[in-house]
Amino acid sequence: MSQTSSLTLPTLGIALLACLLGVLGLRAYARGRAEHQELVDRLARAELPPAPGHRRRFRRLDRWLRTTRAGRRIERKLAATGLTVTPGEFTVGALVCAAGLWVLAASLLASFFGPVAALAGLWGAHTFLNWQRAKRTERFINQLPELSRILANATQAGLALRTALSMAAEELEDPAGEELARVARRLAVGESLEDALAELTERLPSRELVVLVTTLVLSNRAGGTVVSSLRNLTETLEERKETRREVRTQLSQVTVTAYAVPVFGFGAMLLMNAVMPGALDRMTGAGVGQAAVVVALVLYAVGFVVIRRLSRIDV
Repeated sequence: MSQTSSLTLPTLGIALLACLLGVLGLRAYARGRAEHQELVDRLARAELPPAPGHRRRFRRLDRWLRTTRAGRRIERKLAATGLTVTPGEFTVGALVCAAGLWVLAASLLASFFGPVAALAGLWGAHTFLNWQRAKRTERFINQLPELSRILANATQAGLALRTALSMAAEELEDPAGEELARVARRLAVGESLEDALAELTERLPSRELVVLVTTLVLSNRAGGTVVSSLRNLTETLEERKETRREVRTQLSQVTVTAYAVPVFGFGAMLLMNAVMPGALDRMTGAGVGQAAVVVALVLYAVGFVVIRRLSRIDV
């Protein structure tokens, strides 16, 4: 009896200590999750500042998308386009657009075209991001000669390359100013110059930018005549800029043809359904008609891709 009573107090003490440690652990876990979420929100606001008067929506969807590979890919593409849209807003907008196209195609054409229109809407959202990214990259490429000239003047004046990049970010307009400001922020928190510039080339891929980044990295790593290299690079970038402009002008007719061919096919379907109401319903009501429509859509898509490939000349 005495032995049992002697074990009671240590047992109670150990139980109370375990409860206390459990409560402290839960509090530390909750505090850690709150700090982590605050850091994620702060980084999201820093990478993608909202436009004046723009209120962010779908915050929970944003947090969930950042945990998925597709969501992170969408976030990187949105960062490259410069749009003040969150991944959640873009995803919801793409799904609403796809649903609207489904209903519109099913009501105007036939029920068979509803899913096709929805898939086309999702593909169009993806294509829109790529188009915005390509347009912003093209604007950035056009600013590269001026950027190289500013870096050459700054380094010739004795400024360090990090300081020269910060000065170029202040003097240049967007998108070069915004992208270089992002590089300067990464350098300010201790990231290496090579990693910061490599992330820039991944976000806005182009041969001209790769050449400039390689010149800067090699000069920063091994030293050498960075001023003369940047001077020569400035002249080369100016020549490439004019060459790209001439090539784009010469191929403008081919580009218009690539978009005109699918539009003519879609217009022919609308005209046939207007002349003979219900023709598309009757045609897609049988398996043979559905197969013919699918084959026609695939051929139009292949023609569009082939024409675009033939008109794409890398300079």
